[in-house]
Amino acid sequence: MKHAKIDYSEVLGVRTIDKRLDILRAIHDAGSISEAARLCGVSYKAAWQAIETLSNLAGLALVEKLVGGSGGGGARLNEAGLRVLEVSDLLNRAREQTLARIENTGKVEGLNLPGIASVGFRTSMRNQLPCSVEKIERHSASAQIELAMERQSLQAQITHESLELLHLKPGQKVIAMFKATAVSIVPSMVAMKGVNHLQGRVLRRGKGVSGFEISLEVGTDLTLVGFAGPQTILKGRQSAVAAVEANAVVIAVAS
Repeated sequence: MKHAKIDYSEVLGVRTIDKRLDILRAIHDAGSISEAARLCGVSYKAAWQAIETLSNLAGLALVEKLVGGSGGGGARLNEAGLRVLEVSDLLNRAREQTLARIENTGKVEGLNLPGIASVGFRTSMRNQLPCSVEKIERHSASAQIELAMERQSLQAQITHESLELLHLKPGQKVIAMFKATAVSIVPSMVAMKGVNHLQGRVLRRGKGVSGFEISLEVGTDLTLVGFAGPQTILKGRQSAVAAVEANAVVIAVAS
């Protein structure tokens, strides 16, 4: 029987120690999505979201539901799901061996490994800033994550399911990402709820379609890109503010 082709690089990404893969493995062990969710400490909804995301990335279903039985049925991994777990285990072992060799060379001292790891994925979001999780607040509709950058902070608003799947905790290293088009750069701005204000200095200014594209230095060797309106006057080295809504910030876990 010819196997359907799975794009393992998409399913497994750069980092194969993934909450979604933990859920997939728990389904294999427990034979139930609800039990897998319990074992992994996530909601049933989050478990289903993980399955759907992995299946979308793989290009075919990884889990099949079982009908009947005293418990009303269960779930199991199909052949594709089992192959994903097998390749994940192989990649994890190879990754651990490679990291051990790299660390033994002593060449990683002082480097931001989560930031370097993010080079492995491609995204349309030009702004990718290394941060650490400072505080997590759960609200009725979403979770607010406070991220610490060099000398300033950034807030992200994500769903409870995303919080569970990313398994975020204070002190964790992450990458904050957002599109350049989501950033407005102005000389100054009054504080607004739900909007991040990042202080910086103008490094570069280029003409855009409907204004100016601005590169703003917001920390030591830390730059973001945004846009200023056609009437906004900003010069090189001038102080400015980058405004980006909290719900436009995406959190990526790279290590």
